[in-house]
Amino acid sequence: QVQLVESGGGLVQAGGSLRLSCAASGRTFSSYFMGWFRQAPGKEREFVAAISRSGGRTWYADSVKGRCTISRDNAKNTVYLQMNDLKPEDTAVYYCAAADRQLMLVVTPSRYDYWGQGTQVTVSS
Repeated sequence: QVQLVESGGGLVQAGGSLRLSCAASGRTFSSYFMGWFRQAPGKEREFVAAISRSGGRTWYADSVKGRCTISRDNAKNTVYLQMNDLKPEDTAVYYCAAADRQLMLVVTPSRYDYWGQGTQVTVSS
């Protein structure tokens, strides 16, 4: 079992940056495959980024590739999502997710076992 708590969301102007954090507690953090998803009002939850347990491999949605960087610090039990050049279409609630195994289908929400409560990101034009 792992508990996930996101932070770092807020209101930012287009072109600005935010760094989201997700702090984990419970079982050994390094044993979890981690991902970030987002959900805008009226839309389905969509994949943003994922990172392997060691941090050696990362995956990104095409919509954020080149603008976002996922990273993790296993010593601090935390995964990060650095978001740059934010656009109004990035507005959503951002969720951290964990899976207790290496995933192949990293973009599929149902593959993840644990979820945080989400943090709101609002980008104004």
